Amino acid sequence: MAKTLSNLTAALLETAEDLHGADLLSDDTFEKITLRHLGPEAPPTAVPLSAEEIRSVREKAHLSQAALARYLNLTTGYISQLERGTKQAKGPVLAMLNVIRRKGLEVIL
Repeated sequence: MAKTLSNLTAALLETAEDLHGADLLSDDTFEKITLRHLGPEAPPTAVPLSAEEIRSVREKAHLSQAALARYLNLTTGYISQLERGTKQAKGPVLAMLNVIRRKGLEVIL
């Protein structure tokens, strides 16, 4: 049976995830917070994506770099950097790219 989270717990977990993604919260502390509130069945974290995988996600969705940037509220230059491998997707951007990769663009529309 899935555990129902209060609004406060959901906000706490979101904040902890953001802090962890920004390297402001250690892996151990993040895991403690997550396990305390979600239990041992915590959802998996977002899988890092290579530049080629990000390009593949975009092409599979039939989007230009500019269109994907607009959907994710990013700049076209940032998408280009991700696809060239000069930047690495982290935090919410990485999570959204993983969702699009697994479930398709339709889930964020």
